[in-house]
Amino acid sequence: MDIRSRLGLRPVINVSGTMTGLGASSVGAAVIDTVAEILPQFVEIDDLQRKASAVIAQACGSESGYVTASCSAAITLGIAAAMTGDDLGLIERLPDTTGMRDEVVVQTGHLVNYGAPVDQAVRLSGARVVQVGAATEAHEYQLASAINERTAAALYVVSHHTVQYGMIPLEAFIEVAHAKGVPVIVDAASEYDLTRFIAAGADLALYSAHKFLGGLTAGIVAGSKALVRAAYFQNGGIGRGMKVGKEGIAGVIAALEQWRTRDHEAVRAKERGYLTLWRETLNRQAGVWAEIEADPTHNPLDRLKVHVDPKLARTSAWDLADALANPPRDEAPVIVRDHEAELHFFYLDPCNLHAGEAPVVLARIVSELERAQAAPEPVVTPFHRRGARRLAARRTWPD
Repeated sequence: MDIRSRLGLRPVINVSGTMTGLGASSVGAAVIDTVAEILPQFVEIDDLQRKASAVIAQACGSESGYVTASCSAAITLGIAAAMTGDDLGLIERLPDTTGMRDEVVVQTGHLVNYGAPVDQAVRLSGARVVQVGAATEAHEYQLASAINERTAAALYVVSHHTVQYGMIPLEAFIEVAHAKGVPVIVDAASEYDLTRFIAAGADLALYSAHKFLGGLTAGIVAGSKALVRAAYFQNGGIGRGMKVGKEGIAGVIAALEQWRTRDHEAVRAKERGYLTLWRETLNRQAGVWAEIEADPTHNPLDRLKVHVDPKLARTSAWDLADALANPPRDEAPVIVRDHEAELHFFYLDPCNLHAGEAPVVLARIVSELERAQAAPEPVVTPFHRRGARRLAARRTWPD
């Protein structure tokens, strides 16, 4: 019996992606074995982190590395490190930043919400965010002007959530910040390329271990030895509540090895097969147009963009997404990537499918489209009510 059924949980099919709210990713067998082996044992955490540091450094092309609770925690602790260095007295004072450089420059178009606001991860350290440019336009001169004697760090966010045009390119961002003597921290939580950001000159590159890497929930900090050490020392301060256990650290070591030996091309070929199957069938449905689209941050993966014309499909992209997530009792819930559903499309992400699930996803979508066609009235609700419904449902938790 599936553990989800034993716990009374819905057996979700995830075509949304490596989302924290869905459990992030499916952990690989090698990681599971490693974690099971270390869980009953006692280890010296500093020494285990030292071993992880060497593995991270090799994987990321950095001087050093360490493991923390999540990529969000890594942002907070990386910013803290830029303010305190390895001064233990200053570390214990945080979030009181009196007398410290405590400003962090961030492009306005990068101040997104990934489940919590990016700027909150900065503010948790005691630092203050200084916005650079407008939401859809930023320039190097604006970054240079925003940096002053109180600037501790420059944060660069790489994410599908950020504005994908009009921003300062990474290389230019690093050049301007370094010219002013300011370290650059890159939030690359969901990025596949483990070496690009350090190679480009970033002082810290931050990743989620539990997303594309398929590890346990954890954050990876890679970068210069001095700044990584200062971030690690935050465990004696504000980082205490963000600590990671032996299983998380060992899980990162195993996940990085698993990633190194993975047959990435074979995985991509399998995913392209799913995408082609979905596209060919959905393009025969009334009011639906599906196209394969590359990842916006240049990860080596594609998704299916499913456009829904509410007049012809007799349902909207958001109503279809909600119907897929809340099916009749005997059908599988299918969670799609619907961040932009108000623009009349959603995505199908094949990266986390289990064997046999791709045809189920297709059958569920076709079933809901046929149901909408047969309904006496179009299944189209005002988009603004969707958010209110979701918030109302969440406020009932844990009931």
